[in-house]
Amino acid sequence: MSTVNDELEGKHGVQSLEVGMSILRAMATGRRSMMLKDIALAAGMPPSKAHRYLVSLIRSGLVEQDRLTSRYDLGPFALNLGLVALDRIDRIRLGLTAITDLRDETNETVSLTVWSDAGPVVVRWERPRRLITVNVVTGTHLSLLRSAGGRVFAAWLPERQTEALIRRELESGKAPAGVTTFDEARALLAKVREEGLAVITDEDYFAHGVEAAAAPVFNFKNEITMAIALVGVEGSMDLSPDGPTLTALRRTADDLSRRLGATLAQD
Repeated sequence: MSTVNDELEGKHGVQSLEVGMSILRAMATGRRSMMLKDIALAAGMPPSKAHRYLVSLIRSGLVEQDRLTSRYDLGPFALNLGLVALDRIDRIRLGLTAITDLRDETNETVSLTVWSDAGPVVVRWERPRRLITVNVVTGTHLSLLRSAGGRVFAAWLPERQTEALIRRELESGKAPAGVTTFDEARALLAKVREEGLAVITDEDYFAHGVEAAAAPVFNFKNEITMAIALVGVEGSMDLSPDGPTLTALRRTADDLSRRLGATLAQD
């Protein structure tokens, strides 16, 4: 019997969850703390039923109640969900605009990378107006040590978040030349942080005949949230530190970071 019920629940959803969401929707629409009777009226249910759901929502942190006024409002977990959703939605939308503008300015392949459970992954790339270009496949998971975008994430993420992946690359023999120990990988990433971006050429890049440069994008918590990378055929890009290509990359990443609420050192 439970198998049948589980199957039906999987097809039709969880009704109690939908009822709880209707209460949260009513509270969000109300735009202020509300009394029980107002919540019940807005959600279209008896106050006694609304109260039962509110008890569970308070326990989950989605709702809180002011003991002095007895009014209900959205709780800390609901606020956290909103901030996370805002960060994820806005960063991608703004990131897509940023890499399109950078492609137009530099006429180079530009990619946008985010962090996933399996490491950095390319979520979008823009092709330049060139006869010979480098194609970047959306959904590609990048090496932490042999890609520019990967080095940026490895440099600015907490070490506890990247150590296992870095050690796996070292043990597999896929690390760059001259990087065989974790301390050597640390030194490489310290240089990336010092320079503010990662530049990688054919001898170290995971794909033959390719060079790239990447810069970090930070969110309102001043944590790395994305990486923007320029990718080109070996010898085709001006990778001098103060050249127009890397200057445009830095400016684009910094401008996007500010739009996401980051406070940069020069601000």
